[in-house]
Amino acid sequence: MQYILATDVGSTTTKARFFHKTEGEWRFLVAGEAPTTVEAPFEDVTMGVQNAVREVEELIHHKILASDGSGIIVPYDGNIGVDLYVTTSSAGGGLQMMVAGLIKTMTAESANRAALGAGAIVMDVIAQDDGRKLFQKIQRIRNLRPDMILLAGGTDGGATARVIEIVELIKAAEPKPRLGVAYKLPIVYAGNKDMRPQVQELMGEEFALDMVDNIRPVLELENTEPARRAVHELFMEHVMSHAPGYSKLMKWTDVGIMPTPAGEGIAMQLIASSFKENVLGVGLGGATTNVYSVVGDRFVRSVSANLGMSYSVTNVMKEAGIENIMRWLPFDLDEEDVSSRLMNKMIRPTTIPQTLEDLIVEHSVAREALRLGLVHHRTIATRLKGIQVERDIASMFEQQLAETYIKMMDIDIFAGTGGLLSHAPRRVQSMFILTDAWQPEGVTKMFQDSVFMMPHLGVLSTVYRDAAWSIFDKDCLVRLGTCIAPAGTAELGEEVMTVELKMPSGETLVEKLKFGEVRRIELPERSEAEAVIQPAKHFDVGRGDGHIVKTTIMGGAAGVLIDARGRPLVLPEEVGARRRLLQEWLKALDLYPEEELEEII
Repeated sequence: MQYILATDVGSTTTKARFFHKTEGEWRFLVAGEAPTTVEAPFEDVTMGVQNAVREVEELIHHKILASDGSGIIVPYDGNIGVDLYVTTSSAGGGLQMMVAGLIKTMTAESANRAALGAGAIVMDVIAQDDGRKLFQKIQRIRNLRPDMILLAGGTDGGATARVIEIVELIKAAEPKPRLGVAYKLPIVYAGNKDMRPQVQELMGEEFALDMVDNIRPVLELENTEPARRAVHELFMEHVMSHAPGYSKLMKWTDVGIMPTPAGEGIAMQLIASSFKENVLGVGLGGATTNVYSVVGDRFVRSVSANLGMSYSVTNVMKEAGIENIMRWLPFDLDEEDVSSRLMNKMIRPTTIPQTLEDLIVEHSVAREALRLGLVHHRTIATRLKGIQVERDIASMFEQQLAETYIKMMDIDIFAGTGGLLSHAPRRVQSMFILTDAWQPEGVTKMFQDSVFMMPHLGVLSTVYRDAAWSIFDKDCLVRLGTCIAPAGTAELGEEVMTVELKMPSGETLVEKLKFGEVRRIELPERSEAEAVIQPAKHFDVGRGDGHIVKTTIMGGAAGVLIDARGRPLVLPEEVGARRRLLQEWLKALDLYPEEELEEII
């Protein structure tokens, strides 16, 4: 194999990425982009794909498209074509699903996780105990028009009558698919296996019904993989085949078309498996914020469909509150000015900031979108409900068990993708935005996508993992650096920690930080430093309060960020004090051009 082509058919832009094998290793060569053509007047996604690929052809003078318009030339014959073509897609709103289960916090929650893991946007979760009256549920199901329904309920050998009730509820609502009435609405049944004959009898004729293993065969076990796989297969067979031009595109590809978020999620799992560490990742898009976590053997994805940096930017303002966005501004702007800028961005979603003021406002919004996305993610990444939990003496004194297992001290890697993070003018900006929004604790490596290749490489890894990782490691993953941040709090000016770094040159740096300070140390990408971190008595960097941590620190484009602002991070309430502190941080990290920053503050 010599050449691989991967595309992503996005809601607004179709992105082509061309990879080649050189000197025995796979590398990224060139990118091409074009507007997506899913809507009128074109209504054929393959036109956008061809336009993006044509740009690649022009840049490398290599023929990829068939002259008769029949698609991609596969395989490479020594002169023209490529050896492999794969694609992802989120055009036309992506995969939109409804989920139903018996108990909202048990089977319905497990079904929700399975649908999100398959790359879906979950429009609603219907459960018997969701607080809505029967007629309200029926009305809601009728109005949704999902691409697919995932139905769970009951453990194997457990509830029967209540499972039938939820099945009859869906049948009575007569839901219609989003893409028209020409085909049957797909339903995946992943509930009590004893109820399959009755479910088949009730739903078999009116819906495209698929039976898979129970999501919760017993209360103590969650088995989402069969449902996730069935959702993907039905997405290809029913949904994609009816979208404009996808039937043609499906014939061009060597493997099934994958939803973009699913490709992105596989890329996050690729990072976790390659480094063998826990990962928290984000896809910060224009319309949605997707958060991914890989903790131990648990992978979870959440979609905040109303939080984004262009189409949904005013929703971030509404959800977070304008005062929370403005708390990150180091200069004086009134509320009306900030809200007007964000409304302009919503009206003209493809515009980019023209002034430093606009850029800082946008970065402030990003912090809140990321913060809210993580809050939502924590409600999905939870321990299984309904099982008996053993409690030790220590936990008996707590009011309640922690619902989420996402604890920052356990997260080893942050990874970010999306336009705002990937195209930040200075790499340290995206590193600091992630740090402010998610507040890492202990020692955390930070990565970001270089030119939006994570979905492409995610789908590629399902058929050719070695090639995908080679490109991912060398051309996609930008190593931003490492953040050292002790958990704990104190008064401004109190001692927080001493960090001793043995640099690659052999030089030893000693940094002493007081509460409220941040500092950046240059440490190039692909280099490491040996660190000895001594926290003050009431601060923890991973081994308990006051305990020394000795570790190897990864370098990166932004270097080492030493953060002594405490956890949780609390900004001063008084406006003047808060702005002075923000200005100190921006200058200490060289976040923006100093002369331009001085002009606006």
